[in-house]
Amino acid sequence: MRHELWVEPDGLDTFCLSGEHGDDARDLLEPGSKLVWTCKANSHFEAMTKYYKFRDWGEYHTDYPEHDKKTYKELGYE
Repeated sequence: MRHELWVEPDGLDTFCLSGEHGDDARDLLEPGSKLVWTCKANSHFEAMTKYYKFRDWGEYHTDYPEHDKKTYKELGYE
């Protein structure tokens, strides 16, 4: 699934799913927010790993690997 990284005018990031699955997150964006990056990933863990790499924040770790590493298809998103 495609993911979007939005940066708000105050510099805060919002990283969410594209399309209808990300509508609620995008509805919270401040006016003037900008889409700065997109990526495709098959799971939350894969998406966050790519996001951390893009931001140069080091290696992404999760406290919930049994859930976060499930594919979106396994979770019923596709």
